[in-house]
Amino acid sequence: MSSSSSSSEQQAPAPSAPLVAPSDTKLKCGILGCTGAVGQRFVLLLQGHPFFEIAVLGASERSAGKKYKDAVSWMLDSPLPQAVANVPVVLCNPEEFSVCDLVFSALDNIVAGPIEESFATANIPVFSNAKNHRLDPVVPILIPFANPEHIDVIPKQREAKGYKKGFIVTNANCSTTGLVIALRPLHEAFGIDKLFVVTMQAVSGAGYPGVSSYDIMGNVIPYISGEEDKLVVETNKILGRLSEDKSEFVSADIRVSAQCNRVGVLEGHTECVSIGFGKKVTVDEVKAVLRKCESPSSDLVLPSAPKISLALTEDCTRPQPRRDADCGHGYTVTVGRVRECELFCIKMVVLSHNTVIGAAGGSILNAELARVKGYL
Repeated sequence: MSSSSSSSEQQAPAPSAPLVAPSDTKLKCGILGCTGAVGQRFVLLLQGHPFFEIAVLGASERSAGKKYKDAVSWMLDSPLPQAVANVPVVLCNPEEFSVCDLVFSALDNIVAGPIEESFATANIPVFSNAKNHRLDPVVPILIPFANPEHIDVIPKQREAKGYKKGFIVTNANCSTTGLVIALRPLHEAFGIDKLFVVTMQAVSGAGYPGVSSYDIMGNVIPYISGEEDKLVVETNKILGRLSEDKSEFVSADIRVSAQCNRVGVLEGHTECVSIGFGKKVTVDEVKAVLRKCESPSSDLVLPSAPKISLALTEDCTRPQPRRDADCGHGYTVTVGRVRECELFCIKMVVLSHNTVIGAAGGSILNAELARVKGYL
């Protein structure tokens, strides 16, 4: 991730991929890590999807060879879809996914890196939830509601990695996603100088089995390994820009201080954010920007995108995970309690659904963007 693009500024801008109207033929997709919490969310969200259909389900040796219904400990409120109940689970090897046009990866960070690379090398594009490739200088941390233009680094990635048709696109950490969607219009309007963010993160963000009930019930855990560093680095990469020749990312220069906590909430990450700008900004000005902001990908046909990607509430008791996390079917980020900050400039509360827009749903949006942009 570069902080300067002086060498690239002398080159002619590289063309973006042309917009493509998806055909009626659905692309076949696979899910890596299909039995975990995020894998299950992928299975649910892809049912009846207009662009993609599940063709292969992959997991570890413990699950391989079993029918999906026998391999998974289903934990979502909606029932396990019958369309995939009897699908056999295979190992996460590219040869098992040869019929797939793309894969969604819900793999654990411990194993995700080399497995995802093997799929990209085998000409199967990867849309990953893992952290392993996020800081790679030619891999985008993509959020269509924040930085859709970053997808145009794919040709450079293919050139640098030796991929032909494959590539890797990651989404952000679940706590970063809601934050940057809320910050993007403010950064564009006023220029953010510094941030202080305290997160209250749902237990579903820890996966399954995750945090034990004995540890989390009636308790707050004021530490999530690696989470605070991700908020610092990922925020700056996402809110930065792609160089004119589309070969590198130019990081934003925002100072970020983060404290991350695990709380006894099932779904929905809440973040208390204090923002400093390069100039004096009023509460009314911030609210006006948040009210009128549109997703930078709003002109594209992304089937999973809600009508409103960012909602502002004037109810001083909101947003709340139990009442607002499912806004826009889990794809809408809600902002509330916008007010003056005594130490910075503005403070507010941000809520996002951590396993929809912050995980599986975010990856599906990325794949939808890749399809309409002609990369799939």
